[in-house]
Amino acid sequence: MVGRLGRRLIAMELPILARHEVSMWAYVVLNGLSGGAVRTQAALAASIGADKTRLIPILDDLQDRGLISREPDPGDRRVRLLGLTESGRELHRAVQAEIRDAEELLMAELPAADRDAFVRTLSALGG
Repeated sequence: MVGRLGRRLIAMELPILARHEVSMWAYVVLNGLSGGAVRTQAALAASIGADKTRLIPILDDLQDRGLISREPDPGDRRVRLLGLTESGRELHRAVQAEIRDAEELLMAELPAADRDAFVRTLSALGG
């Protein structure tokens, strides 16, 4: 059941991401950077469960599009510090708002009590 729900959510999100010209992994990166703290590429990779070497082309694309900044760490020039640009924050907010609206439509299929229980259960299982 969880697999079917996951596939349904992905199918719901893909057209939203496509409208904004963002891949699923690029959105995951934007989410990972949305907390505001500047992160290293290694810390970002660990937090989103991605191989740091596979993130490089995604980061390159996001930087080329002006959505993230990638600066050398003053304490260690081999390390890159990542952050969202204002354009990146705007894009993230727009995509996230559309995804939340779509999730609300999906959740509207459930009675309110079931919806609340479902969200509590997801929160408990998600850690």
